[in-house]
Amino acid sequence: MSSLLAPHPFIRLFGRFLREQGLPVTHQREAVAEVVFASDEHLSVDDIEQDLRARGERIGKATIYRTLDLLVRSRLVEEHDFGEGFKRYEHRLSVRPIHEHLICLSCGRVDEFESNELYGVEKRVRREHGFAPVRHRLEIYGLCQECRDAGVELPNEGLTCPIETV
Repeated sequence: MSSLLAPHPFIRLFGRFLREQGLPVTHQREAVAEVVFASDEHLSVDDIEQDLRARGERIGKATIYRTLDLLVRSRLVEEHDFGEGFKRYEHRLSVRPIHEHLICLSCGRVDEFESNELYGVEKRVRREHGFAPVRHRLEIYGLCQECRDAGVELPNEGLTCPIETV
């Protein structure tokens, strides 16, 4: 990783995972992981490829996809499908490791928020159902404030339930 000035500390965790799986720790894998760990964004493969190119790296998409698969399997990175036709990736070792997502259906913006109420729901589920939750995911789709201010409206397609609220 000589072209990357200050490797992210989580690279060592990824390297340990690779070695435990009997896989080599390669420069390409470390470079892809560095891009993901250095970002607080929800990155697409194209975003990662552009960042790598800006750093002077020439790593093909197939290698990026394979490395992302390994990062997800290591549980250091989470894969998201926000309905855009491609996946996005974010590392799980951020300042806010547990958060939920608001996804704008117009501009694609993704905002994060925390919900203490969900912890209460998990506790209630454990108590009432004897179920032991280990993780959850909440994604709320709609329009961000900027799109609403710009007059964007979502088409009302298909059947709607009479008890739906706006």
